[in-house]
Amino acid sequence: MTGTRPTDSAEAPALRLAGVSAGYGSVPVVRDVSLTLPGGSWLAIVGPNGAGKSTLLKAIAGLLEHRGRIETHGVATSALPRRRRAAEIGYAAQNPVLPDRLTVTDYALLGRTPHLGALAREGPEDMRVVREALSRLDLDDFAARRLETLSGGERQRAVLARVLAQRTRMLVLDEPTSGLDIGHAQTLLDRLDRLRTEDGTTVVTTLHDLTFAARYADLLLLLDRGEVVVLGTGAEVLTAARLRDHYAATVEILGTSDGYPVIAPVRHGTDEQE
Repeated sequence: MTGTRPTDSAEAPALRLAGVSAGYGSVPVVRDVSLTLPGGSWLAIVGPNGAGKSTLLKAIAGLLEHRGRIETHGVATSALPRRRRAAEIGYAAQNPVLPDRLTVTDYALLGRTPHLGALAREGPEDMRVVREALSRLDLDDFAARRLETLSGGERQRAVLARVLAQRTRMLVLDEPTSGLDIGHAQTLLDRLDRLRTEDGTTVVTTLHDLTFAARYADLLLLLDRGEVVVLGTGAEVLTAARLRDHYAATVEILGTSDGYPVIAPVRHGTDEQE
């Protein structure tokens, strides 16, 4: 029987999935997923609509029952009490419901809940952690702003501040760039990458933008119809043939000067040919 004491060995991976299946009801949406992720790395789960990306993310975060085994730092997540799991894994949904009347500071303070005792209130240390999270995301000037007054990019940063305030070793983020233009998306991913580098935090995300996924993530997991197609680097996973077969997309794979793939759609004919 697996206990809840964490494994401190440096060899324990930040995340290990062994034959994981998960879904809603008796029929699994994702099936037989296995992988090992070292600490401080970034995994992007990609795939066409309905592939099971968000379902797998929820299973990793402990929000969905699963078959198989999911471990974080050597401990089965199913063996962790809810509060302890929330102190290990910070999760943000794709479209979280934000309470309008809360300020950015009040919302970020919700991330401290797993670290508080029963009936305890936030103290000076919790406020210090939140101020640091806001500062690292350039939200100092928004600390007293109410959530409903924020733009899309500012709201996304507020969500990330709440997750950072949890002080977890793993961030699990469902489409963190959803609804953002390319500039705001790039800025958010740059901040996330910097935080990962500075803190050694492991990052697991879903990302629709394959070029962004290849640029920022160490590994890509391509899902289709709930099954693993391939796990590898962006250059290994993102081929024109694979995107045709699994996305029904006609693309060219271009390359940047430093070797990252760029996905370029190929237009299917024009009226100019008539």
